[in-house]
Amino acid sequence: MSVKKNTHELPLQLTRAEEEVMQILWEMEKGLVHDLLGKFPDPKPAYNTVSTIIRILEQKGFVGHKAYGRTHEYFPVISKADYTKSSFSGFMTNYFSNSYKSLTSFFAAEGKLSLKELEEIQKTINEEIRKQKEDNP
Repeated sequence: MSVKKNTHELPLQLTRAEEEVMQILWEMEKGLVHDLLGKFPDPKPAYNTVSTIIRILEQKGFVGHKAYGRTHEYFPVISKADYTKSSFSGFMTNYFSNSYKSLTSFFAAEGKLSLKELEEIQKTINEEIRKQKEDNP
């Protein structure tokens, strides 16, 4: 079993199909290809398709395996939280120049946020401001 984990920067980004497999694997925590296949909605992909995607994910460093004879049990090497953080960081860099103000302005201007959501965001921001003021008087 070989497991690679780079704690500073995650490997390559995932394709949509790879991310779908990872979402299932993160939920299951470990499983055989057959187990993963059972979690897909209909129409399910072919067994060989999932098997190929898993091997690609292993090459990219997202998945590891334990061998039981010719059968492999796969497990995530990179946590969902780490991948989410890395993906969001890339999203912020590529689309908003690392500006959370630009991100917030974008969503507010698009009118996609309800008043309740805006109030919840404001509450979260106010709590963070209070915490930072307490930590850095």
